[in-house]
Amino acid sequence: MREGGCYCGAVRYRIIAEPIYVNACHCRDCQTLTGSAFAINAMIEDDRIERLTGTPERDELGCFRCASCATLLWASHPMFGETIRFLRVGTLDQSEAIVPDAHFFVRSKHPWVTLPPSLPAFETLPGEGETLFSAAQQSRVAAAMGRG
Repeated sequence: MREGGCYCGAVRYRIIAEPIYVNACHCRDCQTLTGSAFAINAMIEDDRIERLTGTPERDELGCFRCASCATLLWASHPMFGETIRFLRVGTLDQSEAIVPDAHFFVRSKHPWVTLPPSLPAFETLPGEGETLFSAAQQSRVAAAMGRG
């Protein structure tokens, strides 16, 4: 189990499972939202995020933020509905322990960011028919989305 929270400490949470999949996203939206070169997103089932203190507020984009300091904690994605969240790994207390499985939107990657050659990298999102998830990961996604 890993714990994390917002900048001001008003919201604390715990994830009770390892993420399904982790990506480093270099798209311009993630750059703007984080004020950084990329975001690291951990795909995890909503019911595996235990809210310990505080309640994040959801905005019109499906982002869940602390009402006090506005830290973006996790978000929904239209492709996955409300049962899967994309947790911002930087909000975990020991975020350095979570390593991306792949890099997305490398077409807008900052030129000084060097990607590990051992990880898959995609110009945008993985294409139709590209297998990213193992059978176990596919099973978790399907179960969370009610198809398992």
